[in-house]
Amino acid sequence: MLDVLNIASRNLLRYRRRSLLTLLLIVIGMVAVLLFIAVAGSFRSMMVGQITDSILGHLQVHRKGYVASIDSLPLNLNLKPQMVAKVEDALKQNPAVETWSPRVKFGGMFSNFAETTSIRVNGIDPALEAATAPLLSGRMTEGEKAGPLVARGQIVIPLLLARGMKTKVGDTVVVVATNRDGSVNGKTFVVRGILESATGPGGRDGYIHIEDARELLRMPEAEVSEIAVRLKDFSRLNQAEAQLKQALGGLTNKEGKPVLDVHTWADLSPFSSLAKMIDLMTLFIKVVLVSIVLVSVMNVMIMAVFERIREIGTIAAIGTPPSSILSLFLAEGLMLGIVGTVAGTLLSLAAILGINLWQPTFNFGQQQNLVMAPTIAAGDVLTIAVLVVVVAVIASLQPAWKASRMDPISALRHV
Repeated sequence: MLDVLNIASRNLLRYRRRSLLTLLLIVIGMVAVLLFIAVAGSFRSMMVGQITDSILGHLQVHRKGYVASIDSLPLNLNLKPQMVAKVEDALKQNPAVETWSPRVKFGGMFSNFAETTSIRVNGIDPALEAATAPLLSGRMTEGEKAGPLVARGQIVIPLLLARGMKTKVGDTVVVVATNRDGSVNGKTFVVRGILESATGPGGRDGYIHIEDARELLRMPEAEVSEIAVRLKDFSRLNQAEAQLKQALGGLTNKEGKPVLDVHTWADLSPFSSLAKMIDLMTLFIKVVLVSIVLVSVMNVMIMAVFERIREIGTIAAIGTPPSSILSLFLAEGLMLGIVGTVAGTLLSLAAILGINLWQPTFNFGQQQNLVMAPTIAAGDVLTIAVLVVVVAVIASLQPAWKASRMDPISALRHV
């Protein structure tokens, strides 16, 4: 085998320019793919992190039908106390769950005693919400970021509402809401802070203490609209979702159908489409890499066979078996793949390191100057490397097969 590799390397060096151009194509393809995976993966992780860690959490549990009607924030589809207890028991028993946060959500009217507008209100437990959505407080543009997000009697309002209503931190405002029975109630709050949206200039979500929300809505204690869940390891999202669905599947209605839904962040956010697009583009780039390697290696191997027909006839005439001739040309393709892969991987890792040292920034929604920190998993590097080497060998297979099946007499007559 070492003799075959030695001869193969000498044959490649006989046509240095052509071999170098082929290796250059493989290296460029490797660098393009690995850099794209690293940079796009960094952006995807940053985007998903902003959505999950400041708004949604990793998972959410709702009553069946709530998400389909979520625009109207239906109070009649809240989780009853016994449902909440069932969900919390399941979460406590699931080792993948880090923490969770109950929320009461409703639509209401916001007034600064001069103007009135609509607002979506989230009643939260400040400590649990901070653990479940740790980036939430970082979206505060005005007000004290230290300490609990809200206390009893306080409200955090969205930035656009504050600007439109000319409301400042420390102002007294009123929130009016209609409860499930149709009665109207109002409650005064002091503006604790002003919150910018994580995804863009829109957003009308305000935050108050969950006990204030229940008082305003005259709601039974322990009733909630949803439970947001944070996992210890985000990569186990699908597994945790399946486990939670199985654990909650026993809670059914009179018809025997489940009464609870479990949704991932992707089920609840339109930005999941962008994440899927990034995954699709990554697949497309991998296909392009395969095409580059396949065409470049096959081209150089076909030319090698064509230019060495008499040489192939000579070694076949002196008794070299077809399998050895086949191995010789496959070894040339293998060496092109290995050398190109090693060089491309080293250049890619150096480029990724350079980007991390450079620390370029980008904006996502209202989040400014997010630092790009591309990383790539060893598994991704290994997968791409194996793919390139395998495709290089496959590309060499047809020319190698043709060379091994040549008739020695016809080959020696070739001019």
